Amino acid sequence: MPKRILQGVVVSDKADKTVVVRVERRFSDPVMKKTVRRSKKYHAHDPENAFSAGDTVRIRECSPVSKKKAWEVIAEEA
Repeated sequence: MPKRILQGVVVSDKADKTVVVRVERRFSDPVMKKTVRRSKKYHAHDPENAFSAGDTVRIRECSPVSKKKAWEVIAEEA
């Protein structure tokens, strides 16, 4: 099964080797027919501490690194 890849914005880089990434998804509300935005935060592994708050990054599923971290940062969007 392929690993999922998501794109989001780093909202926190205070922990060592970890960044918190906010991933936003958009969908149409079935009743009101309006576009709704929902976001979720993921803890991602950043071994070099290369990313800081505000960066747009891509994260990929991986085997669990710690209790909350099961994602890794793979690239920064240009």
